[in-house]
Amino acid sequence: MLVAVVPVKNEAPSLEKVLKNLLAVPVDLVIPVLNGCNDCSEQIIQGFPARLVQPLVFAEALGIDIPRAVGAIRAQKLDAQAVLFVDGDMGGDIVHVLRELVMAVTTRGVDLALTNCYPARELVRLSDLASYLLEIRLALNRELGLAQLIGPASPSHGPHAVSRKFLDQIPLRELAVPPVALALAAKQGLKTGVGATIAHRHLGSPFRSPVHARRIAETIIGDCLEAINLARGLPRERSLNGVTYLGYHPERRFDLLEAFSLPEGLT
Repeated sequence: MLVAVVPVKNEAPSLEKVLKNLLAVPVDLVIPVLNGCNDCSEQIIQGFPARLVQPLVFAEALGIDIPRAVGAIRAQKLDAQAVLFVDGDMGGDIVHVLRELVMAVTTRGVDLALTNCYPARELVRLSDLASYLLEIRLALNRELGLAQLIGPASPSHGPHAVSRKFLDQIPLRELAVPPVALALAAKQGLKTGVGATIAHRHLGSPFRSPVHARRIAETIIGDCLEAINLARGLPRERSLNGVTYLGYHPERRFDLLEAFSLPEGLT
C-alpha cells in the first residue's frame, strides 16, 4: 500500500488541488492531518471518497512537522509499504515530481527520497537568509557523508517519500524534526537520494511574510544543528556561535504526538 500524508493547517485554497494531485499519482490512501484548522479544509476533504481520503482531525494546532510524524504512525499501523509526504499548501503542478519520488522508493531501493528544490540555476535568486540556511543544510549533509549525493536537499523542504524499511527502523517521533530523521537514516545505513528536482517557486506554496520566512529558517537551522550534534554523539543542542535557533520549535506539540502514539491513540 502506498500512503500519502498531508499536513493541513488552514490550507483550503490549495487543498483540493493537492488531494487531486495525489490521487493522480496514484496513491492508495491519503491521510490529511488537520491540526487546528478553522477554515473549510474538513469540508473539502468530505468531497472525496472516504475509502481514498481518511483525515485525522486535531482541534489543537500540532506545530510544524508534528503532523508528518502523526501521519507516518497511522500509515505504519495500516501496513503501508511506502509513504509520500506533501504539505497541504503545495498546490503546484507537481504530479510528475510525486511520481518520481514514489518510483525511487518502490522500484529503485531508496529508503528516503528527497526533492532538490534548489537546482543550480535557482541559486542566484536566493536571499541572504536562504543562502545561510542552505549552508547549514549542506554542512549537515557533509557531516553525514551525503553532500556529494544529495547536495543541500533536506526532508524539511519539499515533497519526499520513505520506504517501509525506513518506517520500521527510524523512530517515527523523529519525523517531527526532519533533519534528525535524516541523520538517523544515515546512521542506520539506509539509502538516501534525490528522487526529484523542482524549483521551490514551482511547488505552489503561497508567499509568506518575512517574519514567517525567518522563523521557518530559524526552525530548520536549529533542527540541522540538532542533527549535526546527534551525528557527532553530542547532546542535541540548537546553538551555533552563541546564537540559539528556535523558530517554531517551541510550538511543536510533542505531548500530543506522544498521546497519539499510545495504543489507544491509534484507534
